[in-house]
Amino acid sequence: MFRPKIRGFIAAAAMLAASTSFASADITVGFMTGYTGPGASIGIPYGRGIAAAMAYLDTIGGQKIKLVQMDDGGDPSAAARNTRKMIEEEKVDILIGTSGAPGTLAMAAVAVEQKTPMIAISPIPPVATGDGGPWVVSIPQPPTLMVSAVVEQMKKNGVKTVGYIGFTDAWGDLVYDALMKAAEPAGIKVLTNERYARADTTVTAQTLKIIAARPDAVMTGGAGTPGALPFLALKERGYRGPIYGTHALINPDFIRVGGAAVEGVLAPTGPVIVAEQLPDSNPIKKISMDFRAAHLKANNMPATDAFSAYSFDGWLVFADAAKRALANAQPGTPEFRAALRAALFTTKDVVGTHGVYTYTPAGLYGLDERARVMVTLEKGQWKLMQ
Repeated sequence: MFRPKIRGFIAAAAMLAASTSFASADITVGFMTGYTGPGASIGIPYGRGIAAAMAYLDTIGGQKIKLVQMDDGGDPSAAARNTRKMIEEEKVDILIGTSGAPGTLAMAAVAVEQKTPMIAISPIPPVATGDGGPWVVSIPQPPTLMVSAVVEQMKKNGVKTVGYIGFTDAWGDLVYDALMKAAEPAGIKVLTNERYARADTTVTAQTLKIIAARPDAVMTGGAGTPGALPFLALKERGYRGPIYGTHALINPDFIRVGGAAVEGVLAPTGPVIVAEQLPDSNPIKKISMDFRAAHLKANNMPATDAFSAYSFDGWLVFADAAKRALANAQPGTPEFRAALRAALFTTKDVVGTHGVYTYTPAGLYGLDERARVMVTLEKGQWKLMQ
């Protein structure tokens, strides 16, 4: 006659245990980058940035953060497979990744399909939306924002014609499209549209065509170590005009490989690269210095690139959204993923190392002009242009 009471007690205990476990569930973040492969020179810094982020903040609203990391080797197919594995097997609440636009697009496609919010750390074009709206925000400055700063500098320098050489992939397209959009209103004519693959070892034919066109300047649409190839080829063949790049070149390996050929390159970047040169009144300066300290602590080396800071900023945006999402749902559930997604697209004035982030459902990007400065390379060091 005591069995119903016993069963009731057991059921109540089980419910209590389940609710206690549920309440203490970790927030699981799936992070991916190309630690290996042709883009490792930027993929590895992304990984260092996420390590700095964990050293800076590993708990949100009393909930511990569990980090699941995977290497896609710079392969978009691997990026898609890994994303699906992190969602289906690791049950991640949110995704952050990856190095390179092609892999990021592949990752985003799976994120949207699986209704998992994602923070992209490589610049990408708009992606398809899922049920009820978008699932992906992008941390890096949009190419249009950064290339327009380059074109403004070209105009100041009296450039009338420019040759273009960039990657054959989505990043090369993004830079070229942004250049075409900004150049014509500035009275600058784009003379060439030369391309090369990230794994190529020579761009001789492309640079000869550019030199034959006799442009006043050259704009490059590369990234990381492979981004140095056009500089080396142009200098080797006697080109003496100014060469411009994008924020995708801000990397010590680019400087190491390019050597004297990349000296004097002009490029836009986020304020973090020249944080110590910023006035104390700039709100980005403090968090940038905090990032540098966290990077040194986590990696036992200073931060000398732009990519690690993108991962760090992605973490800051995630943390802000997660704190608000926890008021509506618990980690490990579809409801929490939906709450995180909603919180991401109501992000307002989160101060990061590259800029101040505000997102709405109407746009993938969350940065404005505060996220860009022009720098030049002098004796291997990036200097703020006044």
